[in-house]
Amino acid sequence: MIKRLFTEHPETVGETYFEHMLMAGSFFARMFLGALACLIHAVFPFLFVKTGSNIINDLHRKMVTHRDRRTVDEGAAEPSPRAA
Repeated sequence: MIKRLFTEHPETVGETYFEHMLMAGSFFARMFLGALACLIHAVFPFLFVKTGSNIINDLHRKMVTHRDRRTVDEGAAEPSPRAA
């Protein structure tokens, strides 16, 4: 029962618990750096002009458009974008 709490969601995207932890951690790091770039851009508008939006677009592509490892790892056609 307790194990299911940690594995149920990762399995829905074709990952193990540890794969999911690494993926979520990498998303956190990118989001944190993007937030930092946006904060610096707020004070110095000539710095990091496109950094925040580039990170958001990249994370969206990785999380929404190409998220399910089961379809990518099996060599199937890439998943189509989901409607927002």
